[in-house]
Amino acid sequence: MSSPPRQLRDESDFDQLPHNIPISATIADIEEKKGFIDYYRFVIEVRTKGGRKYLIYRRYSQFFNLHSDLQLKYSPEDQDTPGPNTCRLPTLPGKVFIGNKKEIAENRIPELNTYMKRLLGLPTWVLLDDVIRMFFYQTESDSQYQPRALRRLRPPTRRVKTVKPNKTDVFSSPRAEVVFDFSGSGRLELSMKAGEVIFLLRRVNTDWLEGTVRDRTGIFPESFVKIIKPLPESDSDGEGGGASGKGAGSYSCLRCYLLTPQGVDTRDVCVEEDISIQPSYKELLARMRDVFKVDGDIALNYRDPEGDLVRLLDDGDVTLMVADGRGQRAKVKRPVNQFQWELHVTMASDLSVYNTEI
Repeated sequence: MSSPPRQLRDESDFDQLPHNIPISATIADIEEKKGFIDYYRFVIEVRTKGGRKYLIYRRYSQFFNLHSDLQLKYSPEDQDTPGPNTCRLPTLPGKVFIGNKKEIAENRIPELNTYMKRLLGLPTWVLLDDVIRMFFYQTESDSQYQPRALRRLRPPTRRVKTVKPNKTDVFSSPRAEVVFDFSGSGRLELSMKAGEVIFLLRRVNTDWLEGTVRDRTGIFPESFVKIIKPLPESDSDGEGGGASGKGAGSYSCLRCYLLTPQGVDTRDVCVEEDISIQPSYKELLARMRDVFKVDGDIALNYRDPEGDLVRLLDDGDVTLMVADGRGQRAKVKRPVNQFQWELHVTMASDLSVYNTEI
């Protein structure tokens, strides 16, 4: 007859834990994050020993980094004979490189819930490790973000009453007529046809608006429409201000130039996040190939404060570019979600464009 399962820690040890130590964590939902690359992150409800509950937002890569750090510290060399200051860590689901991102994230939820349950059941001296505490700590950005849905925390018997909205007087709504066809280059951008009427929601920045047509919502350049009735001042008085605050979502725009011997192609790339969140060099490279539909080897460049065109080679160069952009924005008091820096895309073998003036 098999023996009953052994409790991972004694009650006396548990009583000695500080009240802010996490003791349980459950994934409440997944959310798609759209930026230079699209990814899914897990919305996790954490409960501490003191009874506090809060939400944190973590990507799978953060789980992977956590597990790697713990393995270096606590995993015994011989799994059958753990030594002092070592313990058997729970198994983390492995990386998946091919497949639908949403399906991968959904399928990981049960495994990650099991992983967190077993991780928080480890001996108290492991739970006090700063690596674990910081992973489950609610950061300032965690506390400020409002979740869109928490499907897995809803009671299964809950009934949602459908309330029909009052009909809006369309002739009193801010709106614009489309003058030129516009084909959106990403999920955030609203494709529209000449002659259509767009109902305006808010101003994104000096060049872009957000609106809705045919039950679709997105952003579009103002130069493609003729304003019939403008937005109220509160919705137009600044990039990121008024009705376009955090509750309405935040967009940032990056101006990009493709420099070729035939001329210069300009694009404004908008992402659903503060552009001060620094992308990696590889993420920028992949995004520019997609934006300009370039198959060959390309190079990324930016103009430094002295006006020289500087080539980016790695993440360190991206850090320098972003720092320069923030410095320039501080000097000219540029709005947060307007162009903080500009990318100049060239063919990797073409050096003649360094003399091109933009």
